[in-house]
Amino acid sequence: MLFLDHLVVVAPDLAKGVAHVRDCLGLGIPEGGRHREMGTRNHLLRLGEATFLEVIAVDPEAPAPPRARWFGLGDAAQVRADWDSGRRLRGFVARTDALVGVLAAHGDLLGQAATMTRGALSWRFGVRPDGAWPADGAAPYVMDWGPRGNPAASMPDLGARLEAIVLTHPEPDGVAKLHAALGLAAPPTVVAGPGPCWSARITTPSGVRTLT
Repeated sequence: MLFLDHLVVVAPDLAKGVAHVRDCLGLGIPEGGRHREMGTRNHLLRLGEATFLEVIAVDPEAPAPPRARWFGLGDAAQVRADWDSGRRLRGFVARTDALVGVLAAHGDLLGQAATMTRGALSWRFGVRPDGAWPADGAAPYVMDWGPRGNPAASMPDLGARLEAIVLTHPEPDGVAKLHAALGLAAPPTVVAGPGPCWSARITTPSGVRTLT
């Protein structure tokens, strides 16, 4: 089974991503760290005991990696186009303790496993050769944190809690079948419309807010 691990806002730069979260949720989002394998950097917001929000962008101080960057960040023009069109919450990452089997069954969609790090943390993560989002974001990236598990519980608790995520997509039935084939537990609501386009309903100390 695959379980929702974290939501991902992909930004042209971190300042814009953090400002967008603040505008949507009324909360700052603490700094996370750097991913040396991908030349990226993030900020993180706890959304529950084992769920969080990640804002990620290219780290301008890091050298370019020898492979395509994850989350489509190697294509700066596409990142900017998505951002300008309102596709800022680009999707989510799902965790599993059976990553080898999941990628063996769905490698053409989800990619191959690679080891990633942030500070002292290390995990395995499925990345496509082109670095693009699986199904343009309609399907999740997949990962395995290993025995240490999801780090959300160690993040500062600013009172944000994820209530629901919704995917708008022109083929909702096909996406629902894809999520079922992937073994996604508690899959998101999928509704008909232009997309893929994600939104998340999040409870904050100032009330329920929507992140897009």
